[in-house]
Parts: sequence; C-alpha cells; structure tokens
Amino acid sequence: MSLGQRVSTDRQLTRLLQIGVVLEEVVESRAAHHLETLPPEERDAVDEEVRALLVDAAEESADHRDRLEDLIADLDAETVPYEEINALVDAQYGPPEDTDGVLYDQLANEETAYKFYDDLIEAIEASDSEFAVDRERLLETLRTLREEEKEGAEEVTEIMERRA
Repeated sequence: MSLGQRVSTDRQLTRLLQIGVVLEEVVESRAAHHLETLPPEERDAVDEEVRALLVDAAEESADHRDRLEDLIADLDAETVPYEEINALVDAQYGPPEDTDGVLYDQLANEETAYKFYDDLIEAIEASDSEFAVDRERLLETLRTLREEEKEGAEEVTEIMERRA
C-alpha cells in the first residue's frame, strides 16, 4: 500500500490508524488460528520454534492494536472490535495446508504491516499539519511498530532459511 500523499487532517489520520488496527487484528487472528486450523498430522509436526513465533506474533499484534487504539482515542474516534474482524478472518481465509504455508503467511503479514507503517510515517512526515494527537508521540509509536514488524519479518525469514 502506498499512501502517495500527505496526511493533513485528523479525520484522515484517524482512518489510517483504523486501517492499522484492522491490519493488526487480521495478523493477530491469523497467527492465533494457524495452529488450530492445520490438519492434525501437520499440527503435530510444528516445532516449538514455530509455535513460539505464532504466539509472539499474536501477542505483538494485540499490543500494536492497543497502542493504535490509544492514539485513535486521543482523536475522539473508535475502532472496529476485534471480535468482528476475527469472525471476518475466519470466514475469508481457509486453513493453511502445511507448516511452510504458515511461515509464508506470517512473513507476508509482517512485511505488509512494516510497509503500511513505513508509508504512514512518510505521509505524516511530509505533512506540516497539526493533529489532535501529539505529533512526536504519534511518530514515535509508529516508528516503534514499524521496527517491531521489521524484526518479526527477519525472525520468520531466519526460521525459513534454517528449514531450507
């Protein structure tokens, strides 16, 4: 996703932060459901490293969602409840076929989130607008989330390389 423009209003910023919340909710839901939806013989084959990765990813996404919701609350707006997104994810995505599919999906999720935050930071930095939320706090939060997504993508890549 490329924002391709500046973020110039609180409404625009709110909508983009809400997209970030939904993105994190999708990542959290998918990470939490991967092990549950694998066929039993594949589930048993998943080692502790992958289990830990998925648990950490779900927890990290929940934390990211909370941080984004704090920013959105400062803008006097609300977000879509996790339960609604979780139900949509369940209906939209089928179970992965194997452990490799789980890892590829997780890598795509981490990279998508990283790119989203990178683009959002760039669009905010390109703007000279004042927002109802403190600009430095906003950028610091988004930079932290971006860095954590980058680290997550690197972790998944390392696991995949060891398995190759």
